[in-house]
Amino acid sequence: MSVIQRIGVIGAGTMGRGIIQLFAQAGYEVRCYDAAEGATRKAVDFVAEMIERAVARGRYSQADGAAIVARMSACERLEQLEGCELVIEAVVEDLAVKRDLFSALEDILADTAILASNTSSLMIADIAAGCRRPERVAGLHFFNPVPLMKVAEVIAAVRTSPATVAALQALIEHSGHRAVVAADQPGFLVNHAGRGLYTEGLRILEECVASAADIDTLMREAAGFRMGPFELLDLTGLDVSGKVMESIYQQFHQEPRFRPSSLVAPRIAAGLFGRKTGEGWYRYVGNDKQQNPSSTVPTLRRETPVWVDPAADEHARLCGLVLEAGMDLVQDAAKAELLLVQFWGIDLSRYCARHGLDARRAVAIDPLPGLDRHRTLMISTATSGLARDAAWALLGQGDMTVSIINDSCGFVVQRVLATIVNIAADIAQRGIASVADIEDAVRLGLGYPQGPLSLGDAVGGERILSILEQMHTLSGDPRYRPSPWLARRVALGLPLLSPEAARV
Repeated sequence: MSVIQRIGVIGAGTMGRGIIQLFAQAGYEVRCYDAAEGATRKAVDFVAEMIERAVARGRYSQADGAAIVARMSACERLEQLEGCELVIEAVVEDLAVKRDLFSALEDILADTAILASNTSSLMIADIAAGCRRPERVAGLHFFNPVPLMKVAEVIAAVRTSPATVAALQALIEHSGHRAVVAADQPGFLVNHAGRGLYTEGLRILEECVASAADIDTLMREAAGFRMGPFELLDLTGLDVSGKVMESIYQQFHQEPRFRPSSLVAPRIAAGLFGRKTGEGWYRYVGNDKQQNPSSTVPTLRRETPVWVDPAADEHARLCGLVLEAGMDLVQDAAKAELLLVQFWGIDLSRYCARHGLDARRAVAIDPLPGLDRHRTLMISTATSGLARDAAWALLGQGDMTVSIINDSCGFVVQRVLATIVNIAADIAQRGIASVADIEDAVRLGLGYPQGPLSLGDAVGGERILSILEQMHTLSGDPRYRPSPWLARRVALGLPLLSPEAARV
């Protein structure tokens, strides 16, 4: 297989333009073609304008900018791609269209040329099935905006040759992006790994544990994510994300971990797609998200006697907060008006039942991420307003922010993080991608604060497993069954990011 020097890009839309810019900047000759009249020239002119802006900002010299622009050319006919060692299609997500296109390209290009698809939803093997030389067909999935999203998925279908994969990896790395290799499975790597945040966020909303805004706040402020699941759904468009969720669920033969939410279809029918329609889970004015006013923290009642569960992870710290607030810290739960507890993986109702605590006076505090960041308080159906407000006033003093949620196995952050880690562990178990590629793909492609297995190690693999096991047992929902990959590492006392051992 020859060294790649000339790259053809078919499709002059947003993705096609980004791909053209990436490779022209990296020093490759790039030829662009689109069947729509005038689209190709507009795409090349658009990228040229982007380069001119970069020159004006001092990113490139005048000479370098002119060289980048000179490497791009607009083709009026498909045949003008002859001589390209690689052609990437970024056209409509239609299997018949892609197959016909690749068949035509095989008549134009050399036998050693690579055909790559930027598809995000179709199986590469399905596209390659219409080709005479499927070993030179692969997926090359970029993310928008292509020049800025520093990761690309190289998708190896069942008949893709190792030489094809290696050539695409080298190309991507030379272009300044991280190449991650994934098997030809639904959602590939990034969209597959991203199911946890969306599906569990929606499940928590279905259960009326918290509002969409509160779930987003917790994932940002407590878990350190750039955006919560509903902010992301509004950004990508619920019409698009809804189809992806349904597609991955069906392609994985209705795997419970990827089960979509019944909340999505009515909102799509109502046209509540997100930013592009002005309203989704939030309302937007001029693309600015409209915020609801925050609630006022209740007045602290210093005369309230408080009991802190000795089993709480942060027992000493909680006792200190009670004393600093001037409240009465008592050692007998029967004498307290407020019972503060902490736990992992279960809900407040069953914790109180197990330990003989009066649920009317009990409020739970999520030990994740700890008391130094945004705090989560959980109340049960029996918790009184007095107990809720007393805990809120105590834990919401000063500049500390607080979210109050309803009863839930695993609070919100515990549930979402455990689900994200579990799906990543299952990707590793299935051999869809290496641990290193899973980590980098999620961090770079989804913008998570860490890779999913790093997040698992930060919480603790044993604790993640315990959260999943308890949620599975208490809910009976198979979506929470732990991955064997996770369970085996915990059983052996291995970190999730331990070097991958030999496999048969």
